[in-house]
Amino acid sequence: MNPEPDSEEPPEPGAERTRARNQALRALGRREQSAKELQARLAARGVDEACAEDVVRELGEAGWQSDRRYAELLLRSRIAQGYGPRRIAAELATRGVEDGLIREVLAEADCDWNALGRQVYRKRFTAAPTDFNERAKHQRFLAARGFDGEQIRAAMQSDGFDDAE
Repeated sequence: MNPEPDSEEPPEPGAERTRARNQALRALGRREQSAKELQARLAARGVDEACAEDVVRELGEAGWQSDRRYAELLLRSRIAQGYGPRRIAAELATRGVEDGLIREVLAEADCDWNALGRQVYRKRFTAAPTDFNERAKHQRFLAARGFDGEQIRAAMQSDGFDDAE
């Protein structure tokens, strides 16, 4: 016989927390995530906001989730893709990493931003700009990649193409 729908037993206490923890661990097993991303992922899967927050905090304390580790991983990945510090910082902020941690991770980065800007510039453009409009286009490209004014100037030095690798 089919039981009546009203006779369903309430879920056991702690079952939602266990389900949320298992979902979070599966997500972290696929890739590193910021605390904010992980909480949003759990909320999207129907986990109560307070429960998601507790589970993410617990996983952080246990070392399963770390915003620092996430920020360092994303930083290395974006440097390899040729992005500058401004773009990386904006992406980390969007993903919920705290400003202080972003500054720390960028300061600790083993990257010569001027050299990276030059490398990205040479890869994208085969010749130095010939007029003002073309120069502005090159500058906008580097700015969109996340490089600041000093790094853009260093990348676009007039002899930038003479010693191309």
